[in-house]
Amino acid sequence: MLENNLPKFNAAVLDGYTLNPGDLSWNELSTLCDVKIYDNTSEKQIFEHANDCEIIFTNKVVISKEVITALPKLKYIGVLATGFNVVDIIAAKNAGIVVTNIPSYSTDSVAQLTIAFIFNFMWNVQKHSDEVHEGKWSNSKHFCYQSFPVYELVGKTLGIVGFGNIGQAVARIGISLGMNVVYSNRSRKTVPELSSAKQVELNELFSIADFITLNCPLNDATYHLINSSTLSKIKNTAYIINTARGPIVDEIAVSKALKEKTLAGYGTDVLSTEPPSADNPLLGAPNCVITPHLAWQTFEARKRMSEILVENLKSFLSGNIKNQVN
Repeated sequence: MLENNLPKFNAAVLDGYTLNPGDLSWNELSTLCDVKIYDNTSEKQIFEHANDCEIIFTNKVVISKEVITALPKLKYIGVLATGFNVVDIIAAKNAGIVVTNIPSYSTDSVAQLTIAFIFNFMWNVQKHSDEVHEGKWSNSKHFCYQSFPVYELVGKTLGIVGFGNIGQAVARIGISLGMNVVYSNRSRKTVPELSSAKQVELNELFSIADFITLNCPLNDATYHLINSSTLSKIKNTAYIINTARGPIVDEIAVSKALKEKTLAGYGTDVLSTEPPSADNPLLGAPNCVITPHLAWQTFEARKRMSEILVENLKSFLSGNIKNQVN
């Protein structure tokens, strides 16, 4: 429990709209600090919105070394996400600023959307529904109608790249559906409850998987992990699902593979630039399903995030810091 005599700092939520478009409350955060909530903050507005703040919260607003230098009062940066690459954490550490993230808040949401992409590719639900509405079933000579092949998932191989919380959640669902689950992780990892899942080298995973799900963080080692070279190792009947970060995939290479039918399909909730530019190579690519960074946006996930951000701030104010990343 926080002591009443702890200082009440000035704070700003720089881009709060995506977390709370109006269906959640900022009230508990307001009891801990004098906070201003901004729906969005452009690069030019950062100093205006945060110049008097000891505390800032950011989801996608980039907090660079230059920003940190320009905000000498800053003591704490709360990243409203699991990934924290929007903050120069080395510069923050050198300035004595604590940076925290929010782990595990959207594990189930992201895993469920990952599997939804797989179901979509196997059943073509929306495509069949569109054709029904167009009258094609009504004009069929048979009691059933099918214009796209449909497949079961039992016995298919699910290859998971990254076996953290989300990767493990994807594995649980895959196993429950009767899939053969293999995974690649940068270190040896065994999860007793997922003993039927087998850890393999990444190149082996690429060569045997029917579905490849990207559930790894974005870093120097995973930037453009999916590229023309790795795509050449993947079966031309395979599908790639990306619910991690856009730059893990070379979008030009994936678009080319889809057009040349050396990749069966690509489902992604993330792009290299968000929102996408009109010339993004994936827009209009065949059998490419794109959702607009939805995975973390379920009401339940956002509610958990709002609760964890409060707990993170309480831990900072009390000196028992949780979820620090620097």
